[in-house]
Amino acid sequence: MNLSPDDIIFWQYGFFKLNATIAFTWGLMVVLVVGAKLITSKLATDLERSRWQNLLEIVVTGIEQQIGEVGMTQPQKYLGFLGTLFLFVAMASLFTIVPGYEPPTGSLSTTTALAICVFVAVPLFGITESGLAAYLRTYLTPTVFMLPFNIISEVSRTLALAVRLFGNMMSGAMIIAILLTITPFIFPIAMSALGLLTGMVQAYIFFILATVYIAAATRVRATQPEHPNQNTQSEHPNKSTVQNNDA
Repeated sequence: MNLSPDDIIFWQYGFFKLNATIAFTWGLMVVLVVGAKLITSKLATDLERSRWQNLLEIVVTGIEQQIGEVGMTQPQKYLGFLGTLFLFVAMASLFTIVPGYEPPTGSLSTTTALAICVFVAVPLFGITESGLAAYLRTYLTPTVFMLPFNIISEVSRTLALAVRLFGNMMSGAMIIAILLTITPFIFPIAMSALGLLTGMVQAYIFFILATVYIAAATRVRATQPEHPNQNTQSEHPNKSTVQNNDA
C-alpha cells in the first residue's frame, strides 16, 4: 500500500524521476484543457444548446454565485483563478473511480503547490484593487507591532491549506486501500462513493477558503471612497437651509 502517489515511480534516470504525482497531475491538466476547448468550441446563444454547454453554464454560474456571496463585487474578475482551483481539486477526486488512478492531491507536494498559488494570488489581487502602498499598510494595522504577526498569519494559513487538503485526501485513500484488503468487494465500493463525496466537499472548502482570503485582501479599497460621499451629502443640508433662509 502506497501512502502517497510520490511513492509510485514510473521512470527514473539518475536524479530525475517520473512518479504518479507528476504523471497524473499533467494528465489531469491535459484533460481539463482539452475538455474546456471542446466544450467551448461550439457555444450557442439561442435556446438550443448542447448538454455539455448547459453543464458548463451551470458550473460557471454556481462558482460565480459562490464568489459573489462571499462578498466580492466583481466575481467575474476572480472566476478564472478560483474556478480553476475548484475544478482541479474536484476532478482529481472524481477520477478516483478510474482503476489505477491515484489523485495527485494525495501528495503533499501538490497541495503545497496549490496553497502557494493562493498565497501568491492574495497579495496580487489585493495590490490590484487597492494599490501597493494601501495593501502594505494593512500589515501595519492597527499598529506597527502587528507586522510580524500579520506575516506569520499569511504563512500559517497557507500551510494550513496545504496540510488540510493533503490530510483529508490521503486519509480517504488509505481507508479505501485498507478496506480492500480486509473486507469483501461490495463494502469498499460504498466507501469509494463516500470518498468521492468527501473529495468534492474538500474541493469546495479549498475554493471557499481561497475566496475568503482574496476577499479580505481586496476589501481594503472598499472602505476608502466613503469620504467623498459624506462630503457631498453634507453639502445638501447647507443648500436647503440657505433656500429656507431666502424664503
